[in-house]
Parts: sequence; structure tokens; C-alpha cells
Amino acid sequence: MTEASTAAVPLDDAARAALLELAVRGLHRGALGPAQRQLVDAGLAMVKGPLVMPTAEGRAAAADELRLPEGGEQETTLRRLMTTFLPINHRLRELCTSWQRRPDGSANDHGDPAYDAAVRDELDDVDEAVGRVLRRMAEAAPSLAHYRADLTAALEAFDDGHTGMLTSPLEPSYHTVWMWLHQELLLMLGMSREEDGELEAALVAAPSA
Repeated sequence: MTEASTAAVPLDDAARAALLELAVRGLHRGALGPAQRQLVDAGLAMVKGPLVMPTAEGRAAAADELRLPEGGEQETTLRRLMTTFLPINHRLRELCTSWQRRPDGSANDHGDPAYDAAVRDELDDVDEAVGRVLRRMAEAAPSLAHYRADLTAALEAFDDGHTGMLTSPLEPSYHTVWMWLHQELLLMLGMSREEDGELEAALVAAPSA
């Protein structure tokens, strides 16, 4: 955070970490711990039933905390790597749709092992591709390094028979972890979802070299 925002909302380390987690993940599900309580008391988070969610002020404070210096080496490197990440992001989104829906639009009841195996094979290609990009991202921004292990853990759980670990929004599934990574990148680069979507569309539409 900048000095002004930190002075306005003094937080201990645990609360600062909880704020960044809320901004990246969108919510905290479960008991309200001391860190989340501090955020609520500061007006940076709100409670909705079993969920804790960031307020507009909380999102702004977290964005200020995560934003990389504009024009700096880290930002320049990550912005360049986003042009590689976004086409892979498009592939993952299509893959998740294929896992949930058959080509004719009907729900995939997973009664066709050959179809599911083909989707799983494509996931290997996507995972390998994002792994290469993540390695380079983590070299520029070490705080992103854990995403490689988090994606691998979700993939291993999926292969162990926990089918929700590919797309379930209620668990740290492969798609959910990917979304957290994507959101953190946007916050680090100060990119809006609209800018991100436009760039992805342009990159996907561009002819291959």
C-alpha cells in the first residue's frame, strides 16, 4: 500500500495477507478469524452469511498493494508474458467447457471414457504450456511461484478420482486456482477485465507466426 492508504487503515501482517487473499480469491468461506475481523472492522471487508467479501475500499487497497511499479522490470516482464499466458487461458476455458458439455451442447455425463480421455490429454498439453510460462513469471515475481504447485496438487487430486478438482468453484480445483492466478496477474499489472478480454481475443485471433 502507499503511505497514505496504510496510515488510513493500519493492518497487521496477517490482516494484510488476508486482504490480498480476498482480492485475489474474491471471498473467504468459513469462520471469521482475527485477520478477517480486523478487515471487517476497518471497512475493508463485509460478512454475507458464511462468506467474507472485500468491500470496494478493500479491493482498492489490495490493488494498491499488489500493483507493480509502472514501467519497472517486473511489470515489463509480466506484461510480455501475459501475451503467452492469455492464449493458454483461452485453451483452458474451452477445455473446461468440453469437460462439462459434449460437442452437441448436451451435458457430459462422463459415460464415454474415450471422450473424457481426449479432454484429459488436452489438459496435459495446457498444463505443460502454462508451466513453462509460470516458471518465467515466478523468476520475475517470486510471489507467483506457489501457483505451479497448487495447479499440480489439483491435477493430482483430479487424477486420483476427485472429478470436482478440475472445474468445481467450491474447491481449490484446477480451474479455480487458475482463476486466482489470473486475477493476481491483473492486479499486479493494473489491467481491467475488459482490457484483458480484448487482449486475449486479439491474441487468439492473430494468425500463427
